[in-house]
Amino acid sequence: MNVTDYTYLINKPDAVNEKQTEALEKVLEQFPYFQSARAIQLKGLYNQNSFKYNAALKITAAYSTDRLVLFDFITSDTFTSIHKSLYDRKALEILDLEVIDSEILIAEEKPELKITTLEQSILTSIKEASPIAKKDHLTTVEEKLAIGTPLDFSKKEQHSFQEWLQLSRTEPIKRESEQPTNKPAPLTDADKRKKTELIDKFIEKSPKISPVKHGVPSTVNFDLNAVDNSSLMTETLARVYLEQKKYQKAIQAYEILILKYPEKSSFFADRISDIKILQHNNN
Repeated sequence: MNVTDYTYLINKPDAVNEKQTEALEKVLEQFPYFQSARAIQLKGLYNQNSFKYNAALKITAAYSTDRLVLFDFITSDTFTSIHKSLYDRKALEILDLEVIDSEILIAEEKPELKITTLEQSILTSIKEASPIAKKDHLTTVEEKLAIGTPLDFSKKEQHSFQEWLQLSRTEPIKRESEQPTNKPAPLTDADKRKKTELIDKFIEKSPKISPVKHGVPSTVNFDLNAVDNSSLMTETLARVYLEQKKYQKAIQAYEILILKYPEKSSFFADRISDIKILQHNNN
């Protein structure tokens, strides 16, 4: 990618195509801290509805100096809109599809094999127990739940965005405790006397530690079952839990959404059923 193309994409990030997205990926391999290039690549993946988008979003957030700027970008109209030229190109591709005339094929009639109820039951059991059948069924469930498709955040869903970025947090490095090579020097009589005086003064003052009041939480946590927090629950947050494979949280999220949006209760109930299938197959 040359400077002219990159400058054009900086001014019009919604015009990035698949080839340019791949070129930006190669640029980022050499310059991982190139934040504007990461932002444009993210937009390209979003336009393609790529399964790589969600992972790229976490990586972009890790390299961003200010995640609020990134959040404003991915929720802006410029980011979520698809460039008109891309739309026109897709429309032309549909129009250019070659339609082949249908032909009526007459097959030779074969004698029908009569299968008893018992034989049908056995065949069904074998088919359901087949690993291929289970895999195909699981794939269908994942497609229905839209797992892997780009997450769409709105301006009001900063909490959902923060929940998603929890995946990008790295665990602290555990270092082996180094054994001190030199032993500390023994205390002198003067040092011992000073420590004794400090202890005596502490006892004389009799400091008291005030007890912690009961019912006052030390930290504020997001409780899925709390009624006050139901306003924070969105379909995107439910999808975030699903992408993180937090199936129980995802189920609780959709249960809250059923109460919040009763007109979509059947849709959310279907989601819960599909998540339970995933949960069963992944345990």
